[in-house]
Amino acid sequence: MKKSPHSIILTLVLLFTSFVNSQSVFGKWKTIDDRTGNPKGIIDIYEKDGLMYGKIVKIVEKGKEEALCIKCEGEMKDKPVKGMTIIKGGKKNENNEWKGKYLFDPEQAMTFRFKIWLNPKNSNELKVRGYLAFLYRTQTWVRFER
Repeated sequence: MKKSPHSIILTLVLLFTSFVNSQSVFGKWKTIDDRTGNPKGIIDIYEKDGLMYGKIVKIVEKGKEEALCIKCEGEMKDKPVKGMTIIKGGKKNENNEWKGKYLFDPEQAMTFRFKIWLNPKNSNELKVRGYLAFLYRTQTWVRFER
């Protein structure tokens, strides 16, 4: 069967697009609790006005699908965790890392400084590090494909 030049070009474009998307921090990521190893939620990381943002689009942890931010204060008190923007205003640096001052953990109702980068050995893993003073904690999130 002979392929037309158009179908070959379309195939190449689709492969290139897939490769580029797999190399990006943007998209949907499944969060994995670094203490338990269990999946917790799906975060949509996106770019707006050149800055990084992340929003909880689904909670996958059993029994917490409709969780409220009980520990939160102010306007976020008792609001649904699903739909919360937990990453705000990240800026990309020369090392292809994204850094910022707003990584919110609804379970602890705490905000951290952050650094986010793709695992150089596996572009389907996202390293997410939250800082509190000189202490930090790093989680590995996995690309969510569905």
